[in-house]
Amino acid sequence: MSQKRKNEIIYRYYEMPLNSPVLALYERPYDRTENDRLHFHNYMEIGYCCEGSCSVILDNHEFPCHDGMLTIIPQNVPHMTIFHKEFKCRWQYLIIDTDTFLSDIYKDNCRLAAQLIRRINSQACLDHEKQLERIAVPINQIFKLMQEQEEFYLEELKGLLLTLLINIAKRNKEAPLEDYPPKAPNTTIIAPALDYISRVPERPIKIEELAAMCHVSEAHFRRIFVESMNMPPLKYINQVRIRRACDELQRTHDSINAIAARTGFSTLSTFNRNFRQITGTSPQQLRKQSGQRK
Repeated sequence: MSQKRKNEIIYRYYEMPLNSPVLALYERPYDRTENDRLHFHNYMEIGYCCEGSCSVILDNHEFPCHDGMLTIIPQNVPHMTIFHKEFKCRWQYLIIDTDTFLSDIYKDNCRLAAQLIRRINSQACLDHEKQLERIAVPINQIFKLMQEQEEFYLEELKGLLLTLLINIAKRNKEAPLEDYPPKAPNTTIIAPALDYISRVPERPIKIEELAAMCHVSEAHFRRIFVESMNMPPLKYINQVRIRRACDELQRTHDSINAIAARTGFSTLSTFNRNFRQITGTSPQQLRKQSGQRK
């Protein structure tokens, strides 16, 4: 992998389940190429290492991880997980919409909601569950609750989540800020554009419209985007479109022409050219490898 490609930052957009502030991902399968890419999320990510050994990169620091380790990574904080070929490793994750949840809980006390949100998002954390018992207990209970989804589980979830977030906020007051990585420069400014691209990559997207969403000039937007993502906006848009196309090629039996149009490409030749540039293979070859028909 080229050094330029290693330095590119990927934005991963998650959508919350209906009526729930938490998305649970159990023993998520990994694409090792994607895992070697620095990325950040639109929501807080809590990870739990179920088994094995790996490394986690936060900012420019590499931390060893093994079973029982927890990562608490606020939105917009760049990070990546490096899986070592000689070790099996399994993780599960909670993706949490902290801002909306706390704003709803404390809708009559906006000042408290804002204080908690700032404290929770002030720093990342990586440690063993034994050292984070007051945080680890509700995390494990939420994993179990989200998996079983018994009667009234969403109401129970609210109580556990509030306990978890308050304990994270209390811990962040005690921990020194310099021990944790800062947010990626300028990613917060372009976050509205990144959200929009991730939600509707199939639509015609004009850079001037993205800049307007972020309340900056087009020239300033382009400069910030390249500084934050290490690529121009159009290249990033095409990457998001191709990633969605890859998913559809492997998940559906729809024609390649239909998938190309549905992911925002006006012609099949443009789709094929971008697909090969980004993935190193053709749509037909990817579909054949996945066992789908052409």
